[in-house]
Amino acid sequence: MALPAPHLDDRRFQQFVDDAKRYIQQRCPEWSDHNVSDPGVTLIEAVAHMADQIVYRLNRVPEKNRLAFLDLLGVTLFPPSAARAPVTFWLSAPQPEPVVLPTGTEVATLRTEAEEAVVFSTTEDLTVVPCALTHILRQPEGAPAEDRSQDVLGGTDTAVFGDPPRPGDQVLFGLSAAAPRCVLVLRLDSRVDGVGVDPRQPPLVWEAWTADGWRGCEVDTDSTGGLNRPGEVILHLPAGHAVSRQTRVDAGWVRCRVVEAAAGQPFYSESPTVRAASAFTIGGTTDAAHSERVRDEILGESEGVPGQRLRLAHAPVVGGLTLEVSEGEGWRRWEVVDEFAASGPADRHAVLDAATGEIRFGPGVRTADGSLRQYGAVPRKGATVRAARYRTGGGRAGNVARGSLRVLRSSIPYIARVENREGARGGVDGETVEEAKTRAPIALRAQERAVTARDYEELARRAAPEAARIACLAADRAEAGDNAVRVLVVPQAVPDVGRRLRFEQLVPGDELLERVTSFLDERRPIGTRLAVGPPFYQGVTVVATLHAFRAVRIDWVRDAALDALYAYLDPLTGGAHGEGWPFGRPLRAGEIFAALQRVPGVELVDEVQLHPADPLTGRRGDATDRIDLVPSALLFPFDHRVRVVEAR
Repeated sequence: MALPAPHLDDRRFQQFVDDAKRYIQQRCPEWSDHNVSDPGVTLIEAVAHMADQIVYRLNRVPEKNRLAFLDLLGVTLFPPSAARAPVTFWLSAPQPEPVVLPTGTEVATLRTEAEEAVVFSTTEDLTVVPCALTHILRQPEGAPAEDRSQDVLGGTDTAVFGDPPRPGDQVLFGLSAAAPRCVLVLRLDSRVDGVGVDPRQPPLVWEAWTADGWRGCEVDTDSTGGLNRPGEVILHLPAGHAVSRQTRVDAGWVRCRVVEAAAGQPFYSESPTVRAASAFTIGGTTDAAHSERVRDEILGESEGVPGQRLRLAHAPVVGGLTLEVSEGEGWRRWEVVDEFAASGPADRHAVLDAATGEIRFGPGVRTADGSLRQYGAVPRKGATVRAARYRTGGGRAGNVARGSLRVLRSSIPYIARVENREGARGGVDGETVEEAKTRAPIALRAQERAVTARDYEELARRAAPEAARIACLAADRAEAGDNAVRVLVVPQAVPDVGRRLRFEQLVPGDELLERVTSFLDERRPIGTRLAVGPPFYQGVTVVATLHAFRAVRIDWVRDAALDALYAYLDPLTGGAHGEGWPFGRPLRAGEIFAALQRVPGVELVDEVQLHPADPLTGRRGDATDRIDLVPSALLFPFDHRVRVVEAR
């Protein structure tokens, strides 16, 4: 931690005035009127004000010197990072022609009296491709595919699985075109023949064909109850959906496959049938970032000298900058680089400070022999410099909950509504000066090399500032061998309504893990093996019985108790210090007693039971008074149960 700046003189204005008055009593006792109306006191206050200003500037000297030293070391403030979220655009009706949503389409949260709207813009083009159902294939497990297109499209009841159905049976729907990232609606007319299954949880998975094979589709709605009644299945197709050939037929294929039923769930006794089917697209999903796009901003004219600096009108900058300089009748693009160390006199390079929006052109440096070396080219004098496009925004304000982005700010025809089906995450505020002071000694000690556990953690935070928590542990020697390091990454997650986290929100994405891995791999010592991944999440279910005070609403106490449990056991913001549940720290029933006893309206905590739970399957273990964790594990609160007894 950086040393605090000393106060060279801690006296202030009033102390100077009081000292002067006491000195007057000693040297000039005949001056007895010390009221503010006396002209002499007015003169004293004027001098004290000037002395106070001098002391203030004197105390700034160590701070200024420290900042100048950090600047010489090349320490700059980290800019904010922009939150990102998948945004789904829903059409008002199926369209016969493709609907294109260009890059930069803006969506926002609702503006209220207390909060401004948070604006997101899409990062790539989205095309909602129209399509129709052309083929239907049935393929029982271990058998060749059968073309049943004529039967279904002709209105004949057709069994879609084997007789009887078995895991591995599948029905394939061929589309007239591939529809990557689109929302597909399959409208089916079915009979209730697939008896035996739970329509709320049928043993089916929906998948689409991509260049990497079959990939799972997210099911938005299934009103068919597992193909057992007329209805619609709304699917979100993956980004790589492509046309492929099945049984000599080219189409964009989507399949429904039978899988083993979950524990305690029934299975098909007969195959469901389909007598009519159709398909169309009704929307699409693309990524959006918390930023606003700026285009063709004129920055000024070049002075034709090395080291010129220009500033953007909007800062901070997220997502890069396209810089152009006028040359003759057109514009010439200049590359934005991190530093000028490898830039030659002819290289059209510039450096951007993303936090402040300052653009610097290459400097000229006087060498030891007196010659001048130019790092990066210098725009000709009088040339116009412009920012062709860049995005500004970022920060924690962009970490909005799912369902918050509902306003379409760009004018796009045929779009009925917009929504984010997942919460935005990845937004981090820009680094402050105080945080830079704390980071500088650590960066100087590490010297871009990961040796200690703290080095790995600090470097991983540089690679992924949007991560909520990062920890470095020595890997288990029995599993990974000697010289193995394990880095645990916990992503940001925005709770849903009620401050509840879902398990899938705590699983870091492949892009995040790959970025941390590649960054640390270049800085680890030779011979050290590196593993980057999520921690193990140990689910815990608390079953408690409480007694409430009289005249207190039972439902209020129950809701407050559940909120307290989820907050205390939260892996991101829980624990005794509100910094997230510590890695590997066991949970004891006594802690839950204390947390529940602090809930308003609770008179007595009668009973507390802890149950280990699996967040994926929902299974709970036997009751216990202590849950131990391995060093790489975190708690995950799951499905707490609280019973409140009303006072008599």
